[in-house]
Amino acid sequence: MAPSEVRIYEVGPRDGLQAESTGVETDDKLRFIQLLSNAGLREIETTSFVSPTAIPQLADADEVMRRLERRVGVRYPVLVPNQRGMERALAAGADAVCVFTAATESYARHNINMSIGESIEAFRPVVAEARQRGFWARAYVSAAFGCPYEGEVPERAVVDVSHALMELGVDELAISDTLGVAGPSDVRRVLGAVGEAGIAADAIGLHFHDTRGTALVNVVTAMSLGYRSFDASTGGTGGSPFAPGSAGNLATEDLVYLLDREGVRHGVDLDAVLAAASFMADRLGRPLQSRLGRAGGWPGSVP
Repeated sequence: MAPSEVRIYEVGPRDGLQAESTGVETDDKLRFIQLLSNAGLREIETTSFVSPTAIPQLADADEVMRRLERRVGVRYPVLVPNQRGMERALAAGADAVCVFTAATESYARHNINMSIGESIEAFRPVVAEARQRGFWARAYVSAAFGCPYEGEVPERAVVDVSHALMELGVDELAISDTLGVAGPSDVRRVLGAVGEAGIAADAIGLHFHDTRGTALVNVVTAMSLGYRSFDASTGGTGGSPFAPGSAGNLATEDLVYLLDREGVRHGVDLDAVLAAASFMADRLGRPLQSRLGRAGGWPGSVP
């Protein structure tokens, strides 16, 4: 049964920008985050404390978090790869963290230069400290529906890594279609296996890329199964630098429009999201790529 209300977890400032070659100034990132919170988004993944060499676009993570104007009721998670990243995040004032591994060994090696098992051990002290401090913690399972190096991914692999991450004590898993290859049957197959393994729907967020135009139908499918947390990136930016052929995330404005038409509550204002999307598109020096960014909403909203 589809939920009457869903969460929209905004990843634009982090996942949306990480693979962009056009540099974005720190002031513009902070303004973007402010516009997103103006739109009613209450979970905004803000930056990543990975090596600046690996992700140059997010080299200003410390400054972004120190200068961030926090709003009551808004969560600002940051991505951390290991204990060193956690130390930087804590020094910068972070109070919600995300860790990330993959459903395949090849993608884990290319993305974080560790095996899945090694990544779990690297995250153990990070999640333990987060729990001790009362922080919210999330874990990404990348390449859960398809891997650029290994092809199709068996659902057993997703279940195994999901169990290992839940045992660390994270609050939420983000099951991720990093390549944007999944269709509705894949969503039913993988989420069915995860559910049968005892992981509740309210502990799962779905992270769909729209590389092949299937993100929205995958959202509808997941909602029909009772899932109600969905990642999106305002402006449709994003794509993994470690996944050849991947394109942008599901655009927040496209998701908001769908939910509005279906009468599903979410608390986000479409016009304000489009304003934030236009702001960042200007900074990146290109037109909006999302469907709503090109066509506008109906009735009334304009890109």
